[in-house]
Amino acid sequence: MPRTVAELPSGSRITDFISLGVLAKTFPSGKVQEILKGSGKASIRERDMPAHVVIYYVIALSLYMQSSCREVLRCLLEGVQWLPGPLSTIKVTGRAGISQARKRMGSEPLKQLHDAIVGPLATARTQGAWYREWRLVSLDGSTLDVADTSANTAAFGKASGSRGPAGYPQIRFVSLIENGTHVLFASRMGGYATSEHALANK
Repeated sequence: MPRTVAELPSGSRITDFISLGVLAKTFPSGKVQEILKGSGKASIRERDMPAHVVIYYVIALSLYMQSSCREVLRCLLEGVQWLPGPLSTIKVTGRAGISQARKRMGSEPLKQLHDAIVGPLATARTQGAWYREWRLVSLDGSTLDVADTSANTAAFGKASGSRGPAGYPQIRFVSLIENGTHVLFASRMGGYATSEHALANK
C-alpha cells in the first residue's frame, strides 16, 4: 500500500532501532548470499541496490511500515561497514529504482530465507512453551491487505460483502505458532479465496 512520510517519536530516528548490521545478526549475510545464488537472484552486475541489500530492505519495510520507503532505505544504509565493496556504490535510489529492485527480487528468495531462519525460539526455561518434553505449537491463520493494484487483485482476490468488494486485495496465510514465544513459522500463503484448511495441508 502507498506510504507517506511519518515521524518517529520525538528525538529518535530509525537508525536508533535498526540497521543492516542488526538485521544481519538474525539473517546472516552468508545465508542471504547462499539463497540468492541458489535461486538465481544474485546480482550479476553492479546496481544501485544489490540483491542482498534488497533482501534486508524488504525485511526493514515490514518492521517500519509507518515510515516512507525511501526513508527506511536511507536509514538502513547508514553504518554498513560490514558490507563488502566500496560503500559509495550503494545509493539511496528513487521510487522507480526501489520498485524495479523489488520486482527483480520477487518473493521466492524471501520465502526461502524465512523458512531457513525463522523457527521456534523457546528454551527449556521458557514458560508456557512445553508440556513435559513436548514443545507446544498451535496452528492459526489470518489475512493481510496488499497494495491495491490490478495485478494483486487478479493474483489474490478481494473479500466481498453486501456493499461490494473490499478496498484492498488480501492474502490468506496459515502458520505454526510456538505457544511460549508467539513466534510464527512454517507459514504458507495463498489468495483470499484459499481456505486455511487447504493452506494447512501444504
